[in-house]
Amino acid sequence: MRLLSSLLSAALVVLLSGPVLAEKGTNHVEVGQPAPDFALQAANIGKALPSHTSDTLSLKDLKGKNVVLYFFPKAMTPGCTAQSCGFRDLVRDFEKLDTVVLGISTDKLGAQEKFTEKEHLNFPLFADPDKKIARAYGVLNPTRGVAQRTTFVIDKKGVVRKVFHVQNAKGNPEEVLTYVRENLANR
Repeated sequence: MRLLSSLLSAALVVLLSGPVLAEKGTNHVEVGQPAPDFALQAANIGKALPSHTSDTLSLKDLKGKNVVLYFFPKAMTPGCTAQSCGFRDLVRDFEKLDTVVLGISTDKLGAQEKFTEKEHLNFPLFADPDKKIARAYGVLNPTRGVAQRTTFVIDKKGVVRKVFHVQNAKGNPEEVLTYVRENLANR
């Protein structure tokens, strides 16, 4: 009985820790496709984009710039903090490449505001508590009800150029910066 219990526990850990297929019935955004537009409330818009006066932001507002849109599961958790702080530390390098960094999770706006303040994040974090955008991008984990850690690189015309299914939260920001530098810097 103990062996069976141990095997079931191990299987559950493997299932929950590995990549999970997105919720059935969701879209799957792929390279070469236009990025689905959306307008959501976001924390930290004014600091990151001083000329923007609304409390909502859309991808359409950023046409003419490259966009790094990274989905993360939950604000103020270790992996999400490491990834977000990594982007924070590289945001000036992205700006030099005419690229805006945006984070998004299924957290409420209040959680995003606390997260940006606590970690001194210098880019907007979208709140997607209704999970509509996570579904539209095909990254909603149906078991946990949160976004899977996935980063989309969108070019100045609004087309998805790269999708990172992130396994290493801490290393993702540098990996994305390298991709942008090598593939979108002079476009």
